[in-house]
Amino acid sequence: MNDTTRELVAIAAAIAGKCQPCFAYHLKQARTLGVPDGDIRAAIQLARDIRASGDKHMDQFAERRLAGAEDSA
Repeated sequence: MNDTTRELVAIAAAIAGKCQPCFAYHLKQARTLGVPDGDIRAAIQLARDIRASGDKHMDQFAERRLAGAEDSA
């Protein structure tokens, strides 16, 4: 994996993991490498989409379990 891809993955992971220091570090690294803002924004949006889907499914899972439904995940 090249350095640019590594930093974009790290940015997405920082967003998904809600780690502000990680995001700040990897954003700086990406900018040092000359990664375009468009690519950085795309990685951020991808992480947001994945996080939102996971949050939604976890909320639904919790509600099913509270209601006594079988785990169908």
